Amino acid sequence: MIRKANSNDLRRIIDITKACAKLMISKNIFQWNEFYPKLETFKKDVINQSLYVIENNKEVIGCLVISDHMDEFYYKVKWLTPNTKNGYLHRLAIHPDYQLKGFAKKLMKYAFNFSKENGFKSIRLDTFSGNPQNNIFYQSLDFKKLENIYFREQSELPFYCYEKVL
Repeated sequence: MIRKANSNDLRRIIDITKACAKLMISKNIFQWNEFYPKLETFKKDVINQSLYVIENNKEVIGCLVISDHMDEFYYKVKWLTPNTKNGYLHRLAIHPDYQLKGFAKKLMKYAFNFSKENGFKSIRLDTFSGNPQNNIFYQSLDFKKLENIYFREQSELPFYCYEKVL
């Protein structure tokens, strides 16, 4: 089941993202760390009603932000569609115990349907260049790789911007 997150989900979401960060670091993927993502960010996502969770047997096992807000760091990117009615995906996480079982794809399909129902022209996101699994995953869902952006507090390596026209 996929539903909007609430403040009662925050502790579990932090546990999930910490477990994901630990797994990525063990694979020399330095995408998430002790600075990102953090509780305050997820609190804002709940307030903005943009954070969604996926449950398995009534246990929260993952999350995804679906937003229509274009962050400042995306302004310089040459997107495929005009900056008018677009969806932005952030902080996709599935607990490592549930990865590679189709749950991330279910969240993404939910995001596609949500975006179409809300009249979005496209969905945009970024992912770490040093995370080959994520890049393959998004490309398998017909996202087109565009430009690079940088988050120096996370890595010297770029993050790739992706867009899927709906």
